[in-house]
Amino acid sequence: MQPSLTPLLPGRVGAKYKSANAAQNLIFSPTELTVIHTSAGVPFQLRFCPSLAKKAHPSKDPAPKGLKVDVFDKPSPELLVTGLPMDSPTHNVVLNKFPIIPEHFILATVANKPQTHFLEKDDLSMAYTSLVDWDLQHDTNKQLFAFFNSGDHSGASQPHRHLQFLPVENMKADLPEGSSWDLLINSMTEQGSESTSPGALQQSNSLPFVHFAIRLPEIARNHLLPAYESLYSVAYKTVKEYISANPNTLALHPTEGGDLPISYNLAMTRTTMAIMPRRSEGSMLRRDDGSELGFVALNGTTLGGTLMVKHQEQWEELCAKPWKLDGILEEIGIPRKVDQARDGQTSAPSL
Repeated sequence: MQPSLTPLLPGRVGAKYKSANAAQNLIFSPTELTVIHTSAGVPFQLRFCPSLAKKAHPSKDPAPKGLKVDVFDKPSPELLVTGLPMDSPTHNVVLNKFPIIPEHFILATVANKPQTHFLEKDDLSMAYTSLVDWDLQHDTNKQLFAFFNSGDHSGASQPHRHLQFLPVENMKADLPEGSSWDLLINSMTEQGSESTSPGALQQSNSLPFVHFAIRLPEIARNHLLPAYESLYSVAYKTVKEYISANPNTLALHPTEGGDLPISYNLAMTRTTMAIMPRRSEGSMLRRDDGSELGFVALNGTTLGGTLMVKHQEQWEELCAKPWKLDGILEEIGIPRKVDQARDGQTSAPSL
């Protein structure tokens, strides 16, 4: 049975965001936005947000259990949108307290489940229901982008399990006139509508990091967990092969207590699920003489085709020399050779 989302999720998110923003219960940080392209011509949103450079980030160092704050345990009423399913919630929909995109919201488990364990069937089902509901309840063609960060190299900041959602129309709202950009995940299987059956693993020829995408069937609810398990399996295999070929450059994570051995980002739309195994949280951006301009961190929004910098010199360097994005993308994932002469998709290696 499909969980009830009545009253409708898009309206509830919009209303809660409007009231929370007006009451300053969240802190929206405006960004400067442009579109840059990799050497293979792949468009990425580049956002500049200097105000976040001043924001304190949670420490990743171990802390006494009594001092840890679980931001998703009993979320603030000012940011809580709804529980899902509404009759007996397993998940909470909560606004992001520090958004750079309006209506950025989070789907967090009610119980404190680890971010570093496998996603479960109800996690994927609630995420997919949110994606479908958002699409169906708009008069125009609007879309949600969902992403999940897991592991030390993924850009994850909170240990309590949660997926994040961005309205694509809000991601596109401030695009410079004449620029062209769409979700990166959309391009990973777009040729598959005719040539590839749902469930086949695909890769884009134009990206410098290993990734895998699956086109979901029109009615995908029963296919979500198998798709996720298939994507994770091939990502894990890829990381092990990389470690074997490049000793002392990357190690599997400890797996005590059910933690997974790799870091990865997962992304979803209503039609596609994709995964990117990670080997670094970010990359040091450098001037041409090798001097450092600062660390650029990326999370699951990479699979949406976006990244953000917090310092003016980083912004100016990437705007002037967008090909440096290639090195950043290659360093955060498992590197692969880009076919700059041929756009489109290829079938991923079989398991």
